[in-house]
Amino acid sequence: MNDSVGNGPISNALAWVNGSDAPEKSTLDLGFMALSDCASLVVAATQGFAQPYGLTLNLKRQSSWANLRDKLVSGELDAAHSLYGLIYAVHLGIGGVAPTDMAVLMGLNQNGQSINLSRGLQQQGVVTPEALDRHVHQSRTKLTFAQTFPTGTHAMWLYYWLASQGIHPLQDVASVVVPPPQMLAHLQAGRIDGFCVGEPWSANAVAQDQGFTLATSQAIWPNHPEKVLGCTQAFVEQYPNTARVLVMAILEASRFIEQSIENRRSTAQLLSGREYLDAPLDCIEPRLLGAYDDGLGNHWQDPHALRFFAGGEVNLPYLSDGMWFMTQFRRWGLLRDDPDYLGVARQVQQLALYREAATALGLNAGDQDLRSSQLIDGKVWDGSDPSGYARSFRLHALADHANRQALR
Repeated sequence: MNDSVGNGPISNALAWVNGSDAPEKSTLDLGFMALSDCASLVVAATQGFAQPYGLTLNLKRQSSWANLRDKLVSGELDAAHSLYGLIYAVHLGIGGVAPTDMAVLMGLNQNGQSINLSRGLQQQGVVTPEALDRHVHQSRTKLTFAQTFPTGTHAMWLYYWLASQGIHPLQDVASVVVPPPQMLAHLQAGRIDGFCVGEPWSANAVAQDQGFTLATSQAIWPNHPEKVLGCTQAFVEQYPNTARVLVMAILEASRFIEQSIENRRSTAQLLSGREYLDAPLDCIEPRLLGAYDDGLGNHWQDPHALRFFAGGEVNLPYLSDGMWFMTQFRRWGLLRDDPDYLGVARQVQQLALYREAATALGLNAGDQDLRSSQLIDGKVWDGSDPSGYARSFRLHALADHANRQALR
């Protein structure tokens, strides 16, 4: 697949390998979930981007985010394709786990997640946000929505989107945790009425005529943070050179994926393999290329589709991105008190290490640690007043109630 590794990066990489910055640990076990946004790890490990840095990357597919979390904390995995919120929950000790100092090495992707509803709801005419709002508030039966992890990105997108439509995510509907590849089976069995998940599982539900896409995560927040390369702080402290060259290898893989449509197509083909997503190519490739079919007859080329690089914009671990997830933990009662938002983000986000890696590759690493975005409800998030932002929402939760509900 990759015939362009030799055009410069190898000599650059060899300078690192042969010098004092050689990786302290050369063989790494990387965890991932069967999702399209694990692409840069798969490409880095299999297409020649890691070897020039003296790294061998062993990919370890995990059965659930909880399983991945436990192996990351125990050291069984060196680093992983991870949910942003998972890293922060472990760092803060949310969800029944002991606090462990965690690190975000880089962003892996933006956008590309979806909220799908069942065909049963479609048959009842629930095909718009307004119709869903009416159904939720008029029906005697509470709908059940699945997300992938209690503090994960999908839970936060689901909660945020529902709340933006006037639906309280912890009171008006039920929320359950289902691993991504199992969403379709739960939908088919009637155990859930909808879900929020990453691709290709939303596209797969549409292809199997088992559901339709009501909203994309990029409609909630264009170019939102999503998966990250996560590890423990102990890993960064023990193997700083390894962490740096790992970021460099994955940055190069991320750039490669976006160099051409052909590279995206070949990446989709690679991901479809049994050891990675084990999913049909026609469920992976279209949305990886930004082509959406929502299952209701609507087709569009999404301007904010799944992206892995965008000149490095995707990969910079902005402090404000990490802080946003903490504001939502606070909003929904997963945190009883305001944390030191900026202080915690500075601990977790490995900005200095990332900028060293990006600069070594000749990339613009930017001098801004915060960024500004407008979300679906019109609110602007820029990281300037996280406590005020967390308190500003009309729909929020009492801590005790939310903790009981969300962590079940």
